[in-house]
Amino acid sequence: MSALSITRKWRRLDEPGLEVLHVQPDDEGFLALSTVVHAGAEAFGLSYLWQLDRDWRTQRLELHLASPTIETLLVERSDEGWRVNGRLRPDLAECEEIDLSATPFCNTLAMRRFQGSGELTTLYVDLPSLQLQPSRQRYTALGKNRWRYTDLGIAQGFEADLDVDDELWVVAYEGLFETLV
Repeated sequence: MSALSITRKWRRLDEPGLEVLHVQPDDEGFLALSTVVHAGAEAFGLSYLWQLDRDWRTQRLELHLASPTIETLLVERSDEGWRVNGRLRPDLAECEEIDLSATPFCNTLAMRRFQGSGELTTLYVDLPSLQLQPSRQRYTALGKNRWRYTDLGIAQGFEADLDVDDELWVVAYEGLFETLV
């Protein structure tokens, strides 16, 4: 991926919502800052700061959620496993990456792990509930710029095709998101 700053904008397709994401290189790897406004049935506002290493692996994710109260959640990778708000969470030890339900950004992180198709267990963050749990996922490469996402865990049986650009940024996520230009 480019070492330059990147801005991506997505619109939700299933309910009213927008996201504006900025990613820039920093001394440790990459820093992603985003604002999500979800105006659907369970409306919420979300900002997140996602610290990635040079291999685009999550090191730290800080969430600020307004729905209807304001809540903060901090998830950090440590040598012992995942820490949530400073507490070690052994129940999340098998998780390889984070899946934040409100954004297609996490799909880019997952696809970058594979040279082709693959499976991984994610630390699934449900929004707006902020419930955390492991969830198994499969990504199947269907061509140069097309993937199929299959949920094998929390939403078992859910499938969606993803159109991506040459750097694996989601351009269209079937039924859920599309890039705004």
